[in-house]
Amino acid sequence: MNQRQCHKMIPSTWIIAIKQTEARKYYALYAIDWKRGARLSWEGWNSLADLLQFHIPIKRKTGGTKSSSQPAAKIAKKALFLHLDETQYGELEKLFYQPFSKKRWRSFIEEHSNNHM
Repeated sequence: MNQRQCHKMIPSTWIIAIKQTEARKYYALYAIDWKRGARLSWEGWNSLADLLQFHIPIKRKTGGTKSSSQPAAKIAKKALFLHLDETQYGELEKLFYQPFSKKRWRSFIEEHSNNHM
């Protein structure tokens, strides 16, 4: 794999984080590429229906030149749903902005994925 290809991201894990506040729910979508240690996020939905209509730009394959977009509804079928309170969501945000650590990400996902939708 050449240097340019190493910088491309191909998500292998999708997470839909649902933060429950007193008034309403807040949705965010996270993509993790374990092989390259990369992660992306799309945030800012107050409605799951709006999130599912969002088109996410993704790479088809590492060496490929084409990008395509895929509706989040397709990704939601294979995504992990994490139901988080405000404190847990703060932990997720901190984890997202720290240097990538597979061990920390996996332990966070295992700890909070017990409560499926």
